[in-house]
Amino acid sequence: MPPGLARFNALEEHAAYTALHERCASTAWAKRLLAARPYATAEALYTASDAAMAELTAEDLAEAMAGHPPIGRPKPGDPTSAREQRGMAGASDELKAEMLELNLAYQEKFGHVFLICATGRTGEQMRDAVRERIGNTPEREREIVRTELGKINRIRLARLVEED
Repeated sequence: MPPGLARFNALEEHAAYTALHERCASTAWAKRLLAARPYATAEALYTASDAAMAELTAEDLAEAMAGHPPIGRPKPGDPTSAREQRGMAGASDELKAEMLELNLAYQEKFGHVFLICATGRTGEQMRDAVRERIGNTPEREREIVRTELGKINRIRLARLVEED
C-alpha cells in the first residue's frame, strides 16, 4: 500500500474530508469517498472516485466546477492549479487574450468555467478544445465536464496516495 494511501485511510474523518475536498470541491463526491474508507489499494480509491463522479447531479457538478479557476488564470498562491495549467504559463499574450475571450464566451453559454484536464496540455491544445466544445449542447458538455473532472480527480488523488 502506498504510504500516502495508508495515511489517508488513518486520518480522522474531518481531516480526510478536507483532503478530499481540496482535490474536488463537490461535497457529494467527497462524502461518497469518505464513506468507503479504508481503501485497500490506490486503484480501489480511483474506482470509488469514478463511481462517485458518475452519480453526481448537475448541482454537484456545478459545485465541483466552482472550485476550478478559468484556464489561463490559476488561483494566486495555489500550486495545484498553477501546476495543472502549466501549458498556459509560456503562452503568448495573443493566446492568453484569446483564451480569456473564449473562456468568457464559454461561461456565458454554459454558466460555468471551461473545465478540461489541463495537465500535460499546451495552451494551443486547450484553446482548440474550448473552440471545439463551445458548439456542444449543454447536456453533451455536462458529460464531457464529468469525464474531464474525473481525470483531474484521478491525478489529484494519485498525488495524495503517492506522497511520502
